[in-house]
Amino acid sequence: MKLEGRKAIVTGAAKGMGSAITRTLAREGADIVLTARDVAPLVEVAAEVRAIGRESWVVGCDVTDDDEVREMVDKALEVFEGRIDILVNVAGVTGPIETPVQDIDVSDFDHVVTANERGTFLPIKYVVPTMIAQKEGKIVNISGTSGLRGYPMRTAYSASKWAVRGITRTVALELGPHSINVNAVCPGIVDGPRMQNLCEEKARVRGWTADQVYEEYVQDMALKRVTVAQDIANAVLFLASEDSRQITGQHIAVDGGWDV
Repeated sequence: MKLEGRKAIVTGAAKGMGSAITRTLAREGADIVLTARDVAPLVEVAAEVRAIGRESWVVGCDVTDDDEVREMVDKALEVFEGRIDILVNVAGVTGPIETPVQDIDVSDFDHVVTANERGTFLPIKYVVPTMIAQKEGKIVNISGTSGLRGYPMRTAYSASKWAVRGITRTVALELGPHSINVNAVCPGIVDGPRMQNLCEEKARVRGWTADQVYEEYVQDMALKRVTVAQDIANAVLFLASEDSRQITGQHIAVDGGWDV
């Protein structure tokens, strides 16, 4: 197993990509602290991790709250007996959909930026001292292909995902001397409830059907097929394992060729 005995924290661990990532890391040998604001879905995924034969702990945490993140990391250090080998920052929000910049409410913009930027920064802030002391660690942030190109009608979301890439590259430079790898996975549109909501909202604004919006996305992709959560989990596993030992400050786009 690629992650035998490794200790991991996954934020946003219970839904969509987060649950696929959590299960994949567990199958490869990692013990995991699962964290998110909504605890109930975490309990179910944590039980699946234990069924695989790995240890899991559920910690409720708002990743934008300084005190809660510090306490979550302290709990992880307690159950992991002082080690944290892997941090995967999945938690995030989508924000306004199909909304021109002039129509975005300031509070909605601030909410997206705070959730996606601060929610990436804070777990890194509190995990890094342990990784530096260990002289090793893997940090994987979930950015997005909207952080690689302009994304009309999604100013807040695109801005926040560009920022996650900025955090990734800067922290990689800081932590490289300590043998800590920091990288990002950039998903495109990922099949699931969030994509369905996106298609439905775009369809409502445009006067289309959700199927028409879905097909528009498919036709924009070189591979003409939609990414699934396991595709993202596979990329995260690569970056969390020693297979990526000489890769840092980089991003992997997992988008079927949407950004080509």
